[in-house]
This record gives sequence, C-alpha cells and structure tokens, in this order.
Amino acid sequence: MKMFKELKKEGHFPTLIAAFLYFDFSFMVWTMLGPIAPEISQSIGGLTPSQISTLLSLPILGGAILRILLGFLVDNIGPKKTALISQAIVAGALWYAYFRGVNITYGELLLVAFALGFAGASFAVALPQAGQWYPPRLQGVVLGIAGAGNIGVVIDFLFAPKIAEIWGWPAVFLVGAILSTFIMIIYFFMAKDAPIKGKKRTIKDYLRLLKDKDTWWFSLFYAVSFGGFVGFASYMKVYLMDVYYEDMARIGKALLHEENVKVVAGYFGALTIFAGALLRPVGGAIADKLGGVKALYIFYGGVLVLALILAFAKLPFLAAILVLFLIMSFLGMANGAVFQLVPQRFGKDIGIMTGIVGCAGGLGGTALIKTLGWSKQYFGSYSVGFMIFAGVVAVAIIGLSLVKTRWRTTWGLNAGGRI
Repeated sequence: MKMFKELKKEGHFPTLIAAFLYFDFSFMVWTMLGPIAPEISQSIGGLTPSQISTLLSLPILGGAILRILLGFLVDNIGPKKTALISQAIVAGALWYAYFRGVNITYGELLLVAFALGFAGASFAVALPQAGQWYPPRLQGVVLGIAGAGNIGVVIDFLFAPKIAEIWGWPAVFLVGAILSTFIMIIYFFMAKDAPIKGKKRTIKDYLRLLKDKDTWWFSLFYAVSFGGFVGFASYMKVYLMDVYYEDMARIGKALLHEENVKVVAGYFGALTIFAGALLRPVGGAIADKLGGVKALYIFYGGVLVLALILAFAKLPFLAAILVLFLIMSFLGMANGAVFQLVPQRFGKDIGIMTGIVGCAGGLGGTALIKTLGWSKQYFGSYSVGFMIFAGVVAVAIIGLSLVKTRWRTTWGLNAGGRI
C-alpha cells in the first residue's frame, strides 16, 4: 500500500495503469499464435517443426525489429501517438486473419505474424511512457509494473485453446480484434505523455549509442532474460504436446474432466508462464534493494541450473512442469532487474535504449524458438536446444563479472539507485 501511495504521489498513476493495460493486451496478441499453433497446423494440412518454429518466431522477430522504429518514434512524436498508430496496425492484421479464417494460406499467416510484431514492439512505448514520469529510485518497480503486461501471454494459454475448440481458431483473432478497439479507447483517454522537453532523436543518436559498449552488454542480458521468457512462452504448447501428450491426456481426463489435450496443454502452459509474467515487478523491486547486478547473478544462476536439468534429465511430467515454472519465474524477475539498470545508465536516452535493448530481447526469443525447432527436427528431442540456451546464460553470467566493477565505480556512483 505504501508503494502505491508513493507511485500516485510521485508520477502520473493513470498513465502507469494505461501503459500496463496497453502492454498487457499487446503481449497477448504478440504471442497468440503459440497457444493455437497445433490447431492452425492441423487445419491447413499439417506443418513441419521447422514451419511451426518459423511461424511462431516471426512475430518475435518483427517485434524485435519494430522496437527500434517505435523507440525512434517515441522520442520524436511521443509515446501516445506512437502507441495509437501501432495499435491500429495490429487491429487491422487481426481483422484480416479473422475474415480469411480457415482459407488463409501459410504465406498469409506469415504476413499476419509479422504485423503482430507491432504488438511486441509496444514494449518500446509502454516502458518509457511510464518510466518518464518517475524518479530513478522508483524505476525498478515502475518499469516492472508496466512490463508486467507480459501476463497477457497467460491469458492466451488459458482461453485461446478453449475458444478455438468451441468456435474454431479464427474466433481467437476475432476476440483479439474486438479487444484491440476497447483497449485503444481506454488508452486514448487515460494515457498522457510526460512533460519532458528535449531534442528530437536522429539516426546519429542511435549510432552514438551503438558505439557504447554498455549498449551491447545490456542487449546481451536482455536477449537472455526476455528472449528466454518470450521464446519459451511462444513454444511452450508445442513442446508440451510433443513430449508429454499422453501424460496430459491422462491428467486431463482424470483431474480436469477435459478430453481435448490441446486445451489441457494450454492450461499447463499458462501455469508455467504465469509466475514469470507476475514476478517481473518483483524482480525490479529486488534489484532496487540488492542492486541490479547482484539480482541478475541470482536469477541467471537459477536459470542456468534449470536449463541444464531440462537438457540432461528425462523428467516425469509434473517435475517438468515444476522446472519450467521455476525457469520462467527466474527469467521474469531477470527482466525486471535488467530494466532497473537501463534507465540509470541511459536515462536521457531511455526511448532509444528501450528500443535497442528490446530489439535484442526479441532477437533472443526468435533464436530460442528456432533453436528448439531445429533441435527437434534434426535430433528428435529438445536436449541440444536446452544445452545451447544454458551456454548462452553462462556467457551472460561471465559478462556480469566483467562489467560489475566498472559500472559501480563509474556511472553507478551518481545513478540514483543501487547497481
């Protein structure tokens, strides 16, 4: 309660709530193909693991690329106008997919998937819009709350498979299209740009930041944390259907009274993803208390151990669900910790940096999805994919060790928060 009173006093609380809702819906749309990928594949004649991974990775890739564009627009025309333009494009893609329905081709699906990348790029709008209203000491919790909109992926897994079962998978796009209009209206009336006046950003500003080695370090750290989260979230249902189909069929009938395994997979996928989505602000708050670097050591260490367990152990179903639940929890908290640090290092360039670092996160998610699909197609299992991911996490931990002293003795001295 004390924290919320402080947030209401220090900044613009309606904008914080609007940013959360906008990002929540956008994240739901961005990852909506994952929970219905098996249904779509069956409807259009069957897709290979490679085709499925391409379809699921394209919104993530689009979101990665478009985050830089939207970050640029945030600094030049403001977050609110940028969000409304982006939301209109997303709504158009959703309506198109619904009206094409079961007659849509794989090529058209790929185009729709890329357009949904505008929803993923909302990260570069929602976080700076909320963060610009608040002082450095509250950045971890503020950006954690705004970024907790990634709970939208949980909504996907809970409801999309059931909607697809009852009305067909095109109805999922219809629901998304209707909600997009509703969210756009709420955002239009609630959100307000912070009264920050500064020069408009140019391409030279991007190039200047890309020359800064800290930009690349933050990009690596977010490619691991957010890339891991969104990559696993997008591929979760496909993974569970491939590896634990019989277990879910048995549990669905015995405990959930649900015979549709695709729906059961959606429920368990939502369970594993829920903690990661919910705990992002917790990760930001922990970073505010302990320091972002120390928090990332803890979160990445947990991810590394869990990824190696997935790679080398053939886990029973419930144990696998527990491991996936924990790995998503650590990744979600790591997301909050990374963005406890970014505004302190690049406070004057937060719009551009959110776009650049967010792009890296999307690219990390794209790489993870494609890696898991490649591992399944060529090795018949996901073990190699998990091993590669564990190796990347280890590189990130080494990276923290290389930068922590320099950060704490240079810009960290006057950052306004704990490093």
